[in-house]
Amino acid sequence: MTVIRASNRSQSRYLANDHVKAFANTANSNLRDQDYSPRRVHESLSVPGPTLTFVSLPIPWDSRPRRASSSTFSGYDQVAGWQGPARQLAFDELDTPLCDTTFVVVDLETTGGSSENDAITEIGAVKIRGGEVIGELATLVDPGRSIPPLIVEITGITTAMVMGAPTIDRVLPSFLEFAKGAVLVAHNAPFDVGFLRAAAAERNIPWPQFKVLCTVKLARRVLTRDEAPSVKLSALASLFRATTQPTHRALDDARATVDVLHALLERIGNQGVQSYTELVDYLPAVSAGQRSKRGLAAGLPRTPGVYLFRGPGDEVLYIGTTVNLQRRVRNYFTGSETRGRMKEMVALAERVDHVECAHWLEAGVRELRLLVAHAPPYNRRSKFPKRAWWATLTDEAFPRFTLTRKASAGSLGPFGSRAHAADVTATIGEFCGIRTCTARIPAGEMHGRDCPYAVVGGCPASARQAFQTAEEYSCSAAAVRDLIAGRDDEPLRRMRHRIEQLADAELFESAARLRDRAAEVVHAVRRVQRLAAIAAITELIAARRAPDGGWEVVVVRSGRLAAAGVAARNVPPMPVIDAIAASAETVIPDDSPLHGALAEEVGLVASWLDTPGVRIVRTTEGYAEPAYGTGRWLGWAELARDAVRAESAGATYLRLA
Repeated sequence: MTVIRASNRSQSRYLANDHVKAFANTANSNLRDQDYSPRRVHESLSVPGPTLTFVSLPIPWDSRPRRASSSTFSGYDQVAGWQGPARQLAFDELDTPLCDTTFVVVDLETTGGSSENDAITEIGAVKIRGGEVIGELATLVDPGRSIPPLIVEITGITTAMVMGAPTIDRVLPSFLEFAKGAVLVAHNAPFDVGFLRAAAAERNIPWPQFKVLCTVKLARRVLTRDEAPSVKLSALASLFRATTQPTHRALDDARATVDVLHALLERIGNQGVQSYTELVDYLPAVSAGQRSKRGLAAGLPRTPGVYLFRGPGDEVLYIGTTVNLQRRVRNYFTGSETRGRMKEMVALAERVDHVECAHWLEAGVRELRLLVAHAPPYNRRSKFPKRAWWATLTDEAFPRFTLTRKASAGSLGPFGSRAHAADVTATIGEFCGIRTCTARIPAGEMHGRDCPYAVVGGCPASARQAFQTAEEYSCSAAAVRDLIAGRDDEPLRRMRHRIEQLADAELFESAARLRDRAAEVVHAVRRVQRLAAIAAITELIAARRAPDGGWEVVVVRSGRLAAAGVAARNVPPMPVIDAIAASAETVIPDDSPLHGALAEEVGLVASWLDTPGVRIVRTTEGYAEPAYGTGRWLGWAELARDAVRAESAGATYLRLA
């Protein structure tokens, strides 16, 4: 099923002393003459059933176990000579040295740049240890779909080439066995590892907790911008004169990455980096400001909650949420925090306050409310919910859309930008016949007298009917209100019919543009319908199993989280739920679509209610969405978005490659 080759590609020797570790190739690769063409790979894979071949190689003489002797313990080493007086090793010196660490360098070719929506077409992997290649894996993979033309142009892998190749269901287990116990290395590791993890998750295959090394990140740490303006694999392969040049084929790119990895490790051999642990510590540059503030995380609990970094004047600098307060806050003082703004914030911080929460929903809601209350300078989102835009029909004889910051009954939103709101309302207005002219028309007059029809840029109301009375026009306004309320989806059916007409006329670009606009309408209307359905419930009490076996409980009133708690394991939950409900805050709703609740808060509640295992304990009204709402259009809208992603996949892939 999967071909795994092993050979003595290069005999290398690590020469080590206290400060220097270097390697020297003593033999050239003997793999250059082997046929790795797709035809050859497919012939190798044609044997029924799994075929897994490992070839053992001799252990290099300088890495074989040596029998204990007096000379070994007296400070004499057979390779490096006299090393000084014998001493007890510290624990941090027991890490596996880099020369004995097994790396599996992997490269993938895919149908696009998204691990969620695209698939793997080829896997190439090279297993190395001590500078020596001890195994290789190479196979095409049938992605179960056609390969986009731009991807074919980049990689040379066509749909015909992968037909009959093994699927990822067969290849992935063999790759995981091949890489077992090794450190995964990839150029732009989040891309390759992300695809592998997504494939494993989709097939319910447990993902081993691989250690991962990214050569892009390592190159940026080791090389200066002057020396390496670009860290693309092709640029680094040229810089280090790699024996294999990348070709956008998996095995070639993996071999090129091996040469790049060796060159980068050679650069840092004299900087005290002797083990993988030291290499990980070396990668991120921890600032002195971060290092000096580590004590701020002392004493924090390992529970869900919200943390607040405060500055010299006790002002709130940054607010965040987590399921483990201690672990998350500690990360700000380590090399894993690479954001420049956060490093600047940590340097200013004087203390960290925290609020313990029952579970992640309460933590998320409290974070939102604190962001609105404090508007911390180092937070970017959710600070100004009143800046959102809402679309509302004006209250007049001939209504038209107006965009405001304040929601009222029947409004559509919220939108993050005025431009987005204008695009959605323009599409709805076009298919409902809502006027775009701004003149105020008395009830006794007719629309169209001062608003003539125009093919391009004309008023949609005039396009539908040249002259309309207020009574005739009211049908258009009613269609908008019914669409938003979920009473009728006729405008969406008109959009779909128009898309089909354009496609039949081979006006594909126009059809694609209308498809994208219609999908945005579906998602905008769906959002307000979903949130309004929850906000319309006076009180809803729900629970779900906690990880420790208890119950997480929420009390939601008019879309707001009024109380939260946990019923411990082996404790009857109903008395606890009743006590939590009795202590819930009082909520006074208004007449807006969300009854005064923050849209993001209602969205968090909706997401929590949609998670598997949630049970509704009791509710004052039924939790239901409109029968003719846009929920049944979501599948169509997602297909439209998938089409947009597919169209941009080539550009994304090219950028990532």
